[in-house]
Amino acid sequence: MDAGEALIPITMFAGGFAMVFGIYYLKTRQNLAMIEKNMNPKEFANRPAPYKNLKWALLLIGAGIGLFLAYVLDNYILPVQLDRFGDHGDRNVPIYFALIAIGGGLGLFGSYKVEKKWWDDNKDKV
Repeated sequence: MDAGEALIPITMFAGGFAMVFGIYYLKTRQNLAMIEKNMNPKEFANRPAPYKNLKWALLLIGAGIGLFLAYVLDNYILPVQLDRFGDHGDRNVPIYFALIAIGGGLGLFGSYKVEKKWWDDNKDKV
């Protein structure tokens, strides 16, 4: 094994350890800051997250629709000429990433609008 090849697993384990340590450290710091301001950290940890499932559902529906539209565009609207090996190449690949991101973003925006409407309607009840 080359020295450069041995460096990859070492870097991965060190990075994973640093990530876990950093998350734990920052969570502890956040709790201490809340205690200094006379707030209960456990009170905020158990807050309900309304519309969490709606947010995920609309995100995945939007990404799925974006993927489907990218497939339709790639195969029927923007066909690529075959090269001499019978392969159509990868010229339309960015369409997939762009439409998945746009569809997911539209799904999250829809979730935001539904949540905001609910909060505005129930502002006096909460």
